[in-house]
Amino acid sequence: MIDQVPMQDRDTKGDLYEYMLGKIASAGQNGQFRTPRHIIRLMVEMVAPTPTDLMCDPACGTAGFNVAVGEYIRDRHPEALRDRKLSHHFHNHLFHGFDFDNTMLRIGSMNMLLHGVENPDIRYRDSLAEDHAGEEEKYTLVLANPPFAGSLDYETCAKDLLQIVKTKKTELLFLALFVRLLKPGGRAAVIVPDGVLFGSSKAHKELRRLLVEDQKLDGVVSLPGGVFKPYAGVSTAILLFTKTNSGGTDSVWFYDVDADGRASTISARRYCRKKSSVWERC
Repeated sequence: MIDQVPMQDRDTKGDLYEYMLGKIASAGQNGQFRTPRHIIRLMVEMVAPTPTDLMCDPACGTAGFNVAVGEYIRDRHPEALRDRKLSHHFHNHLFHGFDFDNTMLRIGSMNMLLHGVENPDIRYRDSLAEDHAGEEEKYTLVLANPPFAGSLDYETCAKDLLQIVKTKKTELLFLALFVRLLKPGGRAAVIVPDGVLFGSSKAHKELRRLLVEDQKLDGVVSLPGGVFKPYAGVSTAILLFTKTNSGGTDSVWFYDVDADGRASTISARRYCRKKSSVWERC
C-alpha cells in the first residue's frame, strides 16, 4: 500500500510518518507518550514563532513541537526560506530537542528530516540530571510536554535546578529548567499537571511565586482530563510565560477548555493582581 503513495512531496512523507506515530497506542518504557497534534498546534499558534527564534524542547520525544514550529514558519513566513541567511538558520540552528531515550531520538530525528529540516539538533541529554552551564539562557522559545508524576533523588538531579526549587518532583524540576534555558525576553508554552497550579507544598508555592513575581505569567489554559487518554487521565493545563527576571505579572488570562479541544467551548476569565498578592477577577 505504501509503495503506491507518491513520495515526492514533503507533506506526504511527513503526514504518513505522523499517521504511523499516531497508531502507537501505549506509553513508552520511560513514560513518554504522544501529545495530540491539535494541542501542539494550539500552543505553537499562541507563542507565534518567528524565523529568527531559537526553540528548544527538553523532553522532545518524537519531536512533535519542533515539527509544528517548522510547519508554522513555512505557512506564516514563507519568505524566510527564500532568504539565504534565514534559510540557513532554519535548517541548522532553529530547532533543538533533548531526550534520554535512544529510540525516541531516532524517531524524532527521522520526523524532522521527513518534514524537510536538514540538520536539526536532536540529541541525547538527560535534561534533569546534567548541569546546564552550556545551555543556560540560550533559547528564545521553549515548547514542551514534560513527564509528570515522576520523582528523582536529590543526588541524581542537576544542582543548578535544585538552587531554583528544592524538590524531587519532575514536573516542578522541568519548570525550573524551562526558566533556566530561556533568554530574558524568551517565552514558553508548556503542559503541566493541575498539581502545579494548586499544590500546597513549599516547592509548589515557591515555583508559583517565581513565575508570578520574578517572571511574567501571561496565561493559563485549563485542559480537561481526557486530552491524553489512553496514556493518562490526569487534568492538565498549558502555562504561558515570558522570562523577564524582573516580574511584570499584572493580569493573567485563564481559559477553560471543554471536550478534547476540537469540538469544544472555551470560556475565559481574566484575573488582575492587587495588593498583597491577592488576585481578583477583572
